Amino acid sequence: MPYWLMKSEPDEFSIEDLASSASARWDGVRNFQARNYLREMKVGDLFFFYHSSCAIPGIAGIGRVVAEAYTDPTALAPDSPYFDGKASAERNPWSAIDVGHVATFERVLPLATLKTDPGLTGLALVKKGSRLSVMPVAPDEWATILRIANERLPD
Repeated sequence: MPYWLMKSEPDEFSIEDLASSASARWDGVRNFQARNYLREMKVGDLFFFYHSSCAIPGIAGIGRVVAEAYTDPTALAPDSPYFDGKASAERNPWSAIDVGHVATFERVLPLATLKTDPGLTGLALVKKGSRLSVMPVAPDEWATILRIANERLPD
C-alpha cells in the first residue's frame, strides 16, 4: 500500500477538523506534481496529516483516502480562495479526494525532530526547497515516523 503526506494549515483545516467529520474533501491543491500525486491515491491509502504554516509545523496524525480523485469544484467557484479563472467545466485541471480520520497524535511531531532522524534523509519533506503539499512516503520512512511518534508518547 502506498503511503503519503499531505499538508494543511491548521487554521484552515486541521486534524481535529477531520476527526470531527465522517469524511472531508481535500481540495485546493494548485501544483501539478501534487495534483498528480492526488490522482495516484487509492481508497484505503494512508497519509500523514501535516500541519503547516503554524507555530510548530509537523505531523499531527494519520488519515485515510476514502474516495479517489475527482474534479475539484473549488476551481470553478468564484468565491473560493482556490478559484482558477482559467479552469472551466470542460477543462478543469485540478483534482480533489475525500479523506477520513484514522488517528490524532497526542502531540504534533515537529519538522525539526523529523529532520534529525537519519532514517528520513530521503523524505521529500525534510529536503531543502521541497514545498509540495502532497508527497509520497516510502514504507521505511513511514515506519520510521511511526517509531518516532511512539517514542514521544508518555509511558
